[in-house]
Amino acid sequence: MASSVIERVTGRAVVLRGADIDTDRIMPARFLKAVSFEGLERHLFVDDRAAARGRGKTHPLDVPSAAGSRILVCNTNFGSGSSREHAPQALFRWGFRVILAESFAEIFAGNSLAIGLVCVTASPGNVANLMEALEQNSGASLTVDIRAETVSIAGQPDLPISLPAASRRAWLSGEWDVTGLLLEDYFEVERVEARLPYLRTTSRKA
Repeated sequence: MASSVIERVTGRAVVLRGADIDTDRIMPARFLKAVSFEGLERHLFVDDRAAARGRGKTHPLDVPSAAGSRILVCNTNFGSGSSREHAPQALFRWGFRVILAESFAEIFAGNSLAIGLVCVTASPGNVANLMEALEQNSGASLTVDIRAETVSIAGQPDLPISLPAASRRAWLSGEWDVTGLLLEDYFEVERVEARLPYLRTTSRKA
């Protein structure tokens, strides 16, 4: 599972201020009708971005320096609301690989883990300091180190981050990638299938 191991992520970061940013804002319900997740990134925060334009403002995702960013820095209770997995899928497909926030909704964090989108937390004070530093230096790069449990930005001391012990083990071992685990030893899957009479019967009927 070496290819699925995630120890650290480095990249430009986007600051998205505001508490309780829910999944309906991340991915509005009208875009949940798609058969697959393909193209969902086009609708990421679509209503918030349109509302910002209507006020003559620019949403953080539409700032030129946000293009290609890999880390999203947020406030408390990010991903609250419905359990729709389309929200982390859209964030991942947009290009984010880490969400750093003060706290997360539990289901959102679980859905993110399943697709390789790392969710880590930091104290409100440290998040505020990071946000201020990033806004003063648009396009600055962060490094999130899962093994060391730190986040760093050039010119500043490392700051501590937190994540559940089970999630940390999954990232560092690659075991978050359940599909990869199955494919890694797929012959064992077939051997188990061959031992189960109800699966053999289903296969013959098919």
